[in-house]
Amino acid sequence: MTAERYGFILIAGEKYWERLRQRSRDGKKTHAFVRKSQVGPVATKELLFYVKKPAMQIRGVADFIERLTGSRDEMWTKYGAETCFESADEYNAIVQGRKKVTFVRFQNLVELEAPKSTDELVRILGSIQWFRGKYVDSETASQLTT
Repeated sequence: MTAERYGFILIAGEKYWERLRQRSRDGKKTHAFVRKSQVGPVATKELLFYVKKPAMQIRGVADFIERLTGSRDEMWTKYGAETCFESADEYNAIVQGRKKVTFVRFQNLVELEAPKSTDELVRILGSIQWFRGKYVDSETASQLTT
């Protein structure tokens, strides 16, 4: 991991963010965030969760474990219990028939006491137009999570 890749900002929908929070509160230790394609962080220390509309805030942080890619069915069989999906049908609806998916595994999910708004994110990062996730250095990660 390079210093420029200390953290990675993942974009989550409100519904799935709430489910991740609940899994964490229920004592689940390891979680998996599903990406529809083979993209996402490869080597990083932390994940920062940007929750899109209506919240539009950095809401949490977690320790990155690994990024895994594979067939949609294989990934569900091995790691589906770590996701926030309530069933294989819901998972399949989200991945929309894609043959390959990415699971970003993490632990120690913490909700920020003072979430960072989009305005703060823009002030720190500059433009977030076409934002699909982004690596940040340790200083920037600290600014976004404290």
